[in-house]
Amino acid sequence: MRVLIVTAVPAERDAVVRGVGAMAPELAELPVPGGVLHRLSPAPPTGPPLTVDVLAAGVGPAAAAAGTAAALTAAAVARTPYDLAVSAGIGGGFTTARPVAAGSAAAVPATTAPSTARPAAALPAAARLGSVVVADAIVAADLGAETPDGFAAVTDLGFGTVEHLPPAPLVAAVAEATDAVRGTVLTVSTVTGSAERAAELLRRHPRAVAEAMEGFGVAEAAAAQSVPALEVRTVSNAVGPRDRAAWRIGEALEALTGAFTTIAPLLGTWTFDPEGTRQ
Repeated sequence: MRVLIVTAVPAERDAVVRGVGAMAPELAELPVPGGVLHRLSPAPPTGPPLTVDVLAAGVGPAAAAAGTAAALTAAAVARTPYDLAVSAGIGGGFTTARPVAAGSAAAVPATTAPSTARPAAALPAAARLGSVVVADAIVAADLGAETPDGFAAVTDLGFGTVEHLPPAPLVAAVAEATDAVRGTVLTVSTVTGSAERAAELLRRHPRAVAEAMEGFGVAEAAAAQSVPALEVRTVSNAVGPRDRAAWRIGEALEALTGAFTTIAPLLGTWTFDPEGTRQ
């Protein structure tokens, strides 16, 4: 089992390395185009050998996609392809109650991005500061166009995609093991800074639990090479008005380390077929 974990910045990378490294020390730093892989080979309690490479690819979906694509391609050329790509780091959480009731017709508007067009289901819990979030959908929340009728996703314009779905059994297993909130994680190019923007995102994506800036880039690069993707975040701040005094970055990084201390042995028990389902 070979896993690529992509973060935005070195502080997140180091937090992940500390978590995975609880099972084994770091082996090497390996150059790839545009970055450096930090390689670990923890020994899982069961299952095949596990190699974990952690890369700080940069901030934003473009940097994340470029770094992920470079690492995936280098591994494929070396005939050591990855089985899973993971976007990891800290992010903003939707920490307040949802604006619509679970299961109501309003929970699934008629004109929304695909992530909210699935059948109505119980809405996820709010993501409190310091909590772990696992994406069951990775969505590009601001990829599209403004129109007189409001925002139109790029798919409404007849192009591309705005959503990737991680393997559901793996999402469930990781969420259970880490006591994580499970829901949609939004990828944005501009971090939300107002209550109005936060409310608009929740209106369009009622199952959103967090926003960050890299998940869709990682997932898009992984999908191009038929590699399953996962996104794991820990919540450092509430999505909404910017209040840096209320941010808990240190606590979120500690939670990220704790999450990957738990996740690493779990990954060692998984292998995937080409469709990304567990074998």
